[in-house]
Amino acid sequence: GLHPPSDLHITNETVKTWCDWDPFESNSVLGFMDSCFLFSYAIFMFGSGFVAERCHLRYFLALGMIGSGVFTYLFGVAYYYDIHNIYYFVIVQILCGMFQTTGWPAVVAAVGHWFGPHSSRGFIFGIWNSHTSAGNILGAYVAGAFVEYNWGLSFIVPGVIIAATGFLIFLFLVPYPEEVGLQSHDSDLASKVLDVSFSLFYQFCLSKENIASFLLKNRFCVSLKQETDNSSSFNGDSIDSGGNYRRRLNKIQEICNRDEEAPLIDEVSYESANKGAVSFLFALKIPGVIEFSLSLFFSKLVCYTFLYWLPKYIKVSTSLSAEDSAYLSIPFDLGGIVGSVLAGLVADKTGASGLTCIVMLLLSIPSLFVYQLYGTLSLGSNIFLLSVLGALVNGPYCLITTAVAADLGNLVTDSQAMATVTAIIDGTGSIGAAIGPLLAGFVSNSGNWNNVFYMVIFSTILSFVFLLRIGRNEMRKFRVVP
Repeated sequence: GLHPPSDLHITNETVKTWCDWDPFESNSVLGFMDSCFLFSYAIFMFGSGFVAERCHLRYFLALGMIGSGVFTYLFGVAYYYDIHNIYYFVIVQILCGMFQTTGWPAVVAAVGHWFGPHSSRGFIFGIWNSHTSAGNILGAYVAGAFVEYNWGLSFIVPGVIIAATGFLIFLFLVPYPEEVGLQSHDSDLASKVLDVSFSLFYQFCLSKENIASFLLKNRFCVSLKQETDNSSSFNGDSIDSGGNYRRRLNKIQEICNRDEEAPLIDEVSYESANKGAVSFLFALKIPGVIEFSLSLFFSKLVCYTFLYWLPKYIKVSTSLSAEDSAYLSIPFDLGGIVGSVLAGLVADKTGASGLTCIVMLLLSIPSLFVYQLYGTLSLGSNIFLLSVLGALVNGPYCLITTAVAADLGNLVTDSQAMATVTAIIDGTGSIGAAIGPLLAGFVSNSGNWNNVFYMVIFSTILSFVFLLRIGRNEMRKFRVVP
């Protein structure tokens, strides 16, 4: 831990505050700084999706990541330049929140362009969305590695990482399948690519001709699938000892040779990236957007209350140190990874995202009561119950912000709405994320943490209520018509 300098006089009044960095000498100021970032993120999120629909996602996301890195870096350099002006930190937090709003609408839209509604999107998004929990865990370790001897590096290192990653995104991200000569997900891209891949592999195994030898050295283009579909599909029955197989083999060779000199990424018209982007009000009228937005408001309130206050609750309710309490909160994030994958898988199998969220939200209510009563009895019970709670709380939150948002955006077939819908849903949820930690701090001032649990339980109930109409409509699909 930190030790005061030998020339610093320590009294009973200053023993706990001698190492504070002015103006962050109180929890209220730290809470205010959190709020500056969270409210900035929530407010600018609504405009971010609108802009994203009208920009190329590669440029939009890269700019946002580099900007986020710059302002995260500027927060950290205050340590080296001995900056203590509260307005400096407020401005940096607000601008950092603004640039970070470019992330979620852009990445959900980019992934959504590659995987359509009929391609196990929920499961794919569930696995993909585990990066949020992984980032929380990695961020805690990176910050913790420097905080005791040089807190500036706790911001500078993550800032450099995200800016460098933004540069890689600028160089290599392909947000639209059309840019590499592939059809969009409207034609079930993932299914077609897998069909062709398995068919070619099957022929390769049965023949003496090494088909892969020239496929690997030539560009794999969508014309291969299109032209083979026009003749007949690849299967075992179509392979014979006559000239039919040889003609097909030559056809594949001809297609690949024709595209051998083509660039890896085609020049794509801007129309594919900007085809009739919808307005904000139009996106609000898409069925389900308002209900899922309001549900996410309370769901994200619960998630961020745990994110910000769980380590402190563990510390005051157990004999663990602050450092160990922070590490013990990690099972909540690990459970969130499992929950997001499970929610996506169930939603894919049932086609009922609303019902999936409703069931998980209902199960999380008794889980909150159980954790409140028995979570602190032992280390094992704490880890187990936190993992279960993380899965049930984060599952609906992750499903709504990814697969549900992408599916709702795809309801508009003749224009782009995915980024705008994602921004509306996540922006509404981010307001809840900003309010939740503030309310938790207010209701826990008396030291009674039961009030915090009552708050998150009530919020979970409201999140469930806003999905009832959608759940009822989905239930009708499962009724057997006589």
